[in-house]
Amino acid sequence: MKKIVNGLLLIAFAAGLAACNTVEGVGRDIERAGEKIQRSAQ
Repeated sequence: MKKIVNGLLLIAFAAGLAACNTVEGVGRDIERAGEKIQRSAQ
């Protein structure tokens, strides 16, 4: 189950990263992805 969730998060992260135009936007996306991974690990 965790592998599926992590895979989906990775895909969502990659799509979000592709949509970013600024370094600040990339930082926000990385932070959100990290928060989602932490929540899924709990």
